[in-house]
Amino acid sequence: MNGLLLGLQFFTSIPVRKELPMETKDVTRMYIALPFIGGLIGLAMFAVAVLFTDAIGTGPLLAAVFVVLTGIALTGGLHLDGFADVGDAFFSYRDREKRLEILDDPRIGAFGTMAIVLLILVKIALFHELLLRHTEWLPLFLAVPILSRVGMNSYFITTRPAKEKGIAHFFIGKLLKGKLIGWSIFLGTAALTGLGLWLDSITLPVTLGLVLVAGLFLFRRWSLNNFGGVSGDLCGAFIEGMEALLWLAIIICI
Repeated sequence: MNGLLLGLQFFTSIPVRKELPMETKDVTRMYIALPFIGGLIGLAMFAVAVLFTDAIGTGPLLAAVFVVLTGIALTGGLHLDGFADVGDAFFSYRDREKRLEILDDPRIGAFGTMAIVLLILVKIALFHELLLRHTEWLPLFLAVPILSRVGMNSYFITTRPAKEKGIAHFFIGKLLKGKLIGWSIFLGTAALTGLGLWLDSITLPVTLGLVLVAGLFLFRRWSLNNFGGVSGDLCGAFIEGMEALLWLAIIICI
């Protein structure tokens, strides 16, 4: 339970006003709980989609806007902030040390602002397209946030820290990596298997699995080349970017 509460405390805007232990087992369980938290966020986004399209009767565009806003609100914009910071740092075209300094800067520059705006527009367009299909959405809304966080866990524990300080460095030092990677593989496989059973087809699950693995490999290599490792902001950027890629793959396949 402490792991779930820590996950809600660190990775969502849900208020958990309780001082929790942060020993190795607790931090490891927090990251194990992260895909489940993603599934809860996806469930809330699905509920908003149904509310606007079925109960209120709005068009898919307005529903898509509120679906995206729900995801942002429940994460407190944490991952979106990481995406913006990575955009500012990478497009500064400075050396690695300066890029890491930009990641630590709480201010958002022009490139970060453009990154946020473009990402939100892309996500609204993807959800609009999905809602136009009038398909059964729930398993998709559960699978995408689960898989993106499974991928983030794998990226986090297989990549060295970019800095010798900060929250990412602290958490990596607290993790039982073997246990976390085992759980991540299990949860990712379970999510894809469940999706395949629902669809009665392996095409989409296999496609999503390939997108996840390829995205993980390429992003890990890119972050090592440009930042020297992993950071909290890069983890947030991974989740946001991977969710967009997975939704795009779904739109293409269904």
